[in-house]
Amino acid sequence: MQASKIRFSRYIRPLSYLVDLFIINWFSYFFIHQNIFFHLCISLAWVVIAVNTDFYEIYRFTKPYKIVVKIIKQYVLFIFVNLIFVGLLEENIGVKRLLTYISIAFVVVLAVKFFIHYFLKFFRIYYGGNYRNVVIIGDRTDKLADFFTRNPDFGYVITKRYTKEAAKQNNYVDLFSYLKNGAVNEIYISIASFTDKDIYRISKFADNNLIKVKLLIDRKSVFTRNLVKDFYNDIPIVSLRVFPLDDVNNRIIKRVFDVVFSTLVIIFLLSWLIPILALLIKLESRGPVFFTQKRNGLNYKEFCCIKFRSMYVNKVSDTNQVSRGDRRITRIGAVLRKTSLDELPQFFNVFIGDMSVVGPRPHMVNQTKEFALSIDKFMIRHFIKPGITGFAQISGCRGEVETKRDILKRVRYDIYYSENWSILFDVKIIIKTVLNAVKGEEKAY
Repeated sequence: MQASKIRFSRYIRPLSYLVDLFIINWFSYFFIHQNIFFHLCISLAWVVIAVNTDFYEIYRFTKPYKIVVKIIKQYVLFIFVNLIFVGLLEENIGVKRLLTYISIAFVVVLAVKFFIHYFLKFFRIYYGGNYRNVVIIGDRTDKLADFFTRNPDFGYVITKRYTKEAAKQNNYVDLFSYLKNGAVNEIYISIASFTDKDIYRISKFADNNLIKVKLLIDRKSVFTRNLVKDFYNDIPIVSLRVFPLDDVNNRIIKRVFDVVFSTLVIIFLLSWLIPILALLIKLESRGPVFFTQKRNGLNYKEFCCIKFRSMYVNKVSDTNQVSRGDRRITRIGAVLRKTSLDELPQFFNVFIGDMSVVGPRPHMVNQTKEFALSIDKFMIRHFIKPGITGFAQISGCRGEVETKRDILKRVRYDIYYSENWSILFDVKIIIKTVLNAVKGEEKAY
């Protein structure tokens, strides 16, 4: 297993949102209206329209004409929305003045968008930044390799190529060894070269090592599986495993929800609850009020998970998980764990971005290393942020991992959540978590 290569490209789209919102509001301020309500309305409208038109779904392989098509759609819909808002304000601004404002703003937005698009191409060619290390596996892959070689502006660097025979050599040992130690971001598999069983084996290894899998399909074949297909010029590429949170709009929605929810909890609950619980914890035993522990989060990155201390200070708290009747647990700690109040400080983790309100529960570092080696697809959980609660926890998979079956069920639920995320799904999990905490759970100890 390996930590994914850190890239800063994930920040490009959020930054694009902010820049575009600044542009339309700046021109609106001078051309149309200085009413704060109007600015809030057009900002919200811009985001909603952009989400529905995929305005920010621009990739390194997106062709320029598609960018122009996207901005025309955004332009037309934004004009319509502005006309509505201006009408609501009941002011005679004039259609000509409105069109002038929107047109100038959109010319600037288009210029900025193309600048970013071509700047990144320049950056990849001349500075070698914003690139992805890829491995191509299988026969009849010369066209894809040639495409990557002739288009360095796309930022794909071929670090290794394997023919069908070379990949299968030594029962995939050489291939898996390179994937594990070669800082690989993506692998491209020619499905014409391998059986479903072979592809499943390679993709399972990639999943467990945080490497994304894409399939190079034969144009003559009929591919009926519900997968996401892109085109690199005229080369069809299929992504084998796609998560809703790979979409930047979904990540923004989830992050905004996390910030708002955690802020409310910190202000209205933890602000007065922390002093009370701190006093009770201190009165019963010596030691800090909070217990911090290294856990693995997004892309296998370690972070400090914060909890109320529920045990006497001991030397094995970072290696030995809590079990039923554990003598290390204090009396107030037993209450905190039974009601899940010990988890509340993790809302600070959510606020700073290490965790989400809902997601796969993070494990101790030594447990993560153990499970990553022994449990298939365990590492898929690290494609998204860990959570305070999760689908596995409301489905009876919380608390101590007593058997291998326990962790297998947990991983299955976590993968289902990762592949079927929605904000309504998060709300449902939160409500069920609160209800479970009120009525109590068998494995809450």
